[in-house]
Amino acid sequence: MNFSLVNFKLEYAYSLAFYANNEKIANNLRNVFPHPYFYEDACDFIKISENTLTKAIIINEEAVGSISVTPKDDVNSKVAEIGYWLGEPFWNKGIMTEAISEMVKLAFNKYDIIKIYAEPFEDNIGSCKALEKAGFTLEAILKDNIYKNNEIKNSFIYSIFREDLNGKD
Repeated sequence: MNFSLVNFKLEYAYSLAFYANNEKIANNLRNVFPHPYFYEDACDFIKISENTLTKAIIINEEAVGSISVTPKDDVNSKVAEIGYWLGEPFWNKGIMTEAISEMVKLAFNKYDIIKIYAEPFEDNIGSCKALEKAGFTLEAILKDNIYKNNEIKNSFIYSIFREDLNGKD
C-alpha cells in the first residue's frame, strides 16, 4: 500500500484524531497518548511536532499514523528513540516496516547519533515484527518495566546502529 511521510499540518488534525482514537493503539503507547483521542489532542500534537523529526503517515490524503525520532541528551547524546503508531485499518500491510526504515535513514542523516532504539511492550507483537523486518535487533528485555492499565509487564529494547545501514540504500 502506498503511503508518504510528510510534515504534519493542521489540516491533518481530523483524520489524525479519527485514527488515533482507538483503545488498541493507546494500550501499546505511553500514557501521554490519550484515550479517548480528540481533535484538540491532534491539534496540540501537531503544534508540538513542528520542531521535531516527526512525520505524518499519509494514505489517501489522510494522516493515518505518526512516526518520530527523538534524540536523547547528556550521556545518551549519541542515541535517539523512535516511536510510532498506525491506524488499525492499515495494520499488517508492511506500512510501518517501511516507515521505520525511512525514518531511520532520515534520523541518521539529520543527527550525529550512532544508534536508534525502540521500546515496544512485550505483548505488542506487531511492533516487534515491524522493527525486526526494518533491521532492528532485540537488545534487551526489561522485566516488569511497564505499568499500564493496572498491569505490570515487560518491555523490549530493539536497536539499530548507523553501521548496520552501511551498504544499504
